[in-house]
Amino acid sequence: MEKKGFDNAKYLEMQSAKILERINMFGGKLYLEFGGKLFDDHHASRVLPGFEPDSKIKMLSQLKDQAEILIVINAGDIEKNKQRSDLGITYDVDVLRLIDIFKNNDFYVGSVVLTKFTYQPSAIAFQKRLEMRGIKVYRHFPIEGYPSEVEKIVSDEGYGKNEYVITTRPLVVVTAPGPGSGKMATCLSQLYHENKRGIKAGYAKYETFPVWNLPLNHPVNIAYEAATADLNDMNMIDPFHLEAYGEMSVNYNRDVEIFPVLSAMLEKVLGKSPYKSPTDMGVNMAGYCIVDKDVVFNASKQEVIRRYYSALLDVRKGVIGKETISKIEVLMQKLLITINDRAVVKQALDKASLTGAPACALQLPNGKIVTGKTGKLMGASSAVLLNALKVLAGIDDNLDIISSKVLEPIQTLKVKHMGSANPRLHTDEVLLSLAISAATDSVAKKAMEQISNLKGSEFHSSVVLSHVDKKTLKKLGINITSEPYRESEVCALEQKN
Repeated sequence: MEKKGFDNAKYLEMQSAKILERINMFGGKLYLEFGGKLFDDHHASRVLPGFEPDSKIKMLSQLKDQAEILIVINAGDIEKNKQRSDLGITYDVDVLRLIDIFKNNDFYVGSVVLTKFTYQPSAIAFQKRLEMRGIKVYRHFPIEGYPSEVEKIVSDEGYGKNEYVITTRPLVVVTAPGPGSGKMATCLSQLYHENKRGIKAGYAKYETFPVWNLPLNHPVNIAYEAATADLNDMNMIDPFHLEAYGEMSVNYNRDVEIFPVLSAMLEKVLGKSPYKSPTDMGVNMAGYCIVDKDVVFNASKQEVIRRYYSALLDVRKGVIGKETISKIEVLMQKLLITINDRAVVKQALDKASLTGAPACALQLPNGKIVTGKTGKLMGASSAVLLNALKVLAGIDDNLDIISSKVLEPIQTLKVKHMGSANPRLHTDEVLLSLAISAATDSVAKKAMEQISNLKGSEFHSSVVLSHVDKKTLKKLGINITSEPYRESEVCALEQKN
């Protein structure tokens, strides 16, 4: 069982109460800029064990009757077919996905805003597509001099040119498929229009990281820096909060840099800025819900190492530059950790060296480590999964929990009839084989019953994982890393040596 370091129930209660408090502070209407991932915040669940990936949507569900969703997308991103790297889909497709998920969870999706709209053909086509689905679409335009020329921005020549988004509920949750979509600008534009119509409304920001009331070099905040190392984000002490209240709080550079401009905009729109610091704008209560510091410390350190390995892979792919790796190495030095603090790394590499083939290691939530090697019937990832299930179920290691009579026909189907060059079974194929075997075999059934207990395990591969294995392991809730080399590259290097 994974140890808990975070009280999720307390978080849901405190977070929803804080948002209600902020709504009342502005007289009954709040535009809440919602940062990060709404439905699948796995980063938060990894660094704060006990935080559920869908906590944010559960929290909003408590305010469902008072909330409406406003989704923002940059029209330029539609034209460029910008993609979400984690999902492999374009931003416009993700907007459609978000709308469906919100509606399936009984949320009211009020509208979509196309920001930086300059009549891009793809954006116009997307607007028509949304309207055919019954979604209201509004257009916001580029403002010359944004964000520095406050007088011009907060005028009829600036925000005044944007179409006024009609909203009907006290809480307007402003979200987007990714950064740079224009969430904050949309919120401020709406405040301008609401104020002109005599409607009291305010603005607040909700982002889980960095956690403002944890120290600057707390592992949770350092893990956030590692996660955003390629974006040039940097945690820092909020100087405005320190000056106003004499208290230390943590924010990140972009919010600190833009605050003087944002404060001036709020003052011009509302008559007086309600905030003295970027920290004041936030409503995040996550820092109050940590219940085991040691668990959170260790989990965050592991996340930094995982981010290091992820960066190594991205550099190999040409997605990011080597400077990102250097940044994460500095963060690891701050925490006094190395890759050797990830126990599965050495175990996987030692197994690969011993067998002369790709190998994997998996550390169960109870701390026990099992390994898997490449065989004739299955790859190392599949082998380590079955070995882990044996350990969890108390099954003798020498006992096969899936008969070769089940595996061999699948192997034949792959190679002979489906043209696969790799005869070894991937993790998804092995799990399906286990499920079939469990229908008639009590030992397989015993192993099958332990699958949910793999969640929270740590995994490392001596070579780059296949897309299929990576996807399957993530679905099981296993935290994965791998060396940044493919099997063919490792073989070539060994032959050279």
